[in-house]
Amino acid sequence: MNTPSELKYTKDHEWIKIEGNVATIGITDFAQGELGDIVYVDVDTVDDDLEGAAVFGSVEAVKTVSDLFLPIAGKVIEFNSGLEDQPELLNTDPYGNGWIIKLEIAEGADHSELLSAEEYQALIG
Repeated sequence: MNTPSELKYTKDHEWIKIEGNVATIGITDFAQGELGDIVYVDVDTVDDDLEGAAVFGSVEAVKTVSDLFLPIAGKVIEFNSGLEDQPELLNTDPYGNGWIIKLEIAEGADHSELLSAEEYQALIG
């Protein structure tokens, strides 16, 4: 199970990479493995200001649909348009080309619920 140490994680199986006041967000290797073959990614929250833990989109796999939860508060500024034609990037490259959104982090956003790679590994066993 791939869990890059430079990223932070959520209990809902999203990862977040924070660079300045912009965060890149996707789903973890564990999440994509549990979902199976991903066939569609739906994000209709670009330009929306959202609270932490708000639903920002969904991922549709062959057998299920799963909501995506925002790790921290902010404004969704970009959707990975490559996922429109290749949603399977979430399966093949979840921490690289399979990123889902970029977020402008809200002033004073709460980072306290984010997990380290070690904490996330302990959560998923």
